Amino acid sequence: MTSEEFSKLSVFVHDARKPLNRISMQAELVKMALNGDVAPEKAIAALDKIISSAKDCSHTLTEMTSELGGNIAD
Repeated sequence: MTSEEFSKLSVFVHDARKPLNRISMQAELVKMALNGDVAPEKAIAALDKIISSAKDCSHTLTEMTSELGGNIAD
């Protein structure tokens, strides 16, 4: 792997971590709602954010494989 490829990969990893962190935080909120610590409406909103963040992460990974996969010699 060249340093340019590694730099691109690092950017993609960074971009994927943001929605993964959001998923983790929102899942904790859902857990709190299930325990009765917060209102159920907050759990529903958190689940919407989890779904959105999972889609963002998937999009980032698709971009990464497309971009880096084009550099593979057959």
